[in-house]
Amino acid sequence: MPRSRTYETEALVLKRSKLGEADRIITLYTPERGKVRAVARGVRRAKSKMAGHLELITHSHLTLAQGRNLDIIAGGQTIESFVALKNDLQLGSYALYAAELVDQFSMENETGTVFFNLLRDFWHHLQPGNDNDLNLFYFEIQLLQSAGYRPQLAGCTLCHRELSPVPNAFSAASGGVLCPACAAAQPYSRSISVNALKVLRFLQGQDADTVRRLRLTTELRGELDTLLRGYLRYLLEKDLKSASWLDELRSPASVSPGP
Repeated sequence: MPRSRTYETEALVLKRSKLGEADRIITLYTPERGKVRAVARGVRRAKSKMAGHLELITHSHLTLAQGRNLDIIAGGQTIESFVALKNDLQLGSYALYAAELVDQFSMENETGTVFFNLLRDFWHHLQPGNDNDLNLFYFEIQLLQSAGYRPQLAGCTLCHRELSPVPNAFSAASGGVLCPACAAAQPYSRSISVNALKVLRFLQGQDADTVRRLRLTTELRGELDTLLRGYLRYLLEKDLKSASWLDELRSPASVSPGP
């Protein structure tokens, strides 16, 4: 029997780009095949029945046909549309930033259960009144771990000695924390406070529900954001397009509409 060219999968919509006059290339993340780029024919036409199932920040069940270069989306049904995230600019900026991180750290056609579950659960917990910065820090730490870039926080990454409870340093190039003596020889390392190191270790070692009980000061929140963003920038060798929009919308002066 010839192998079927069609397959069905759940998918999270990460990214979309225009193709021709009416089509789109949709970047999906699936549990069985990891990242998949597929063509959606005619989806930009006003009467397209598939458009709603392929919006950004959507969890869908799709039928695809294997193509020579790109697969073709043949049908679909929305599992969850995350309407609240799409109707709230601030929540949507968190969701799109996380989607771009998954897109950047994943390869096409690799098994992706961990990334899939991580991103889906993150979208679920983005809600008004939640500590969405804390949720994002947990997402970033877990993403780094799953991608093979777990920061070394237990001891100095150079001399391997136990870290004293004093301000140490974080070095993106070394992949973790340095003791004060080793940090002196690393000009691009940045200081990390005792509390920030404790929180990063907590984010690495605890489940999401336990992490959400944390309460962070504004100062500590800013320090963690700077450290994690710097590490991600170093690994990707660029800033994400969605990062500046996220920063603008979560600033105190920004106002986002309700859901």
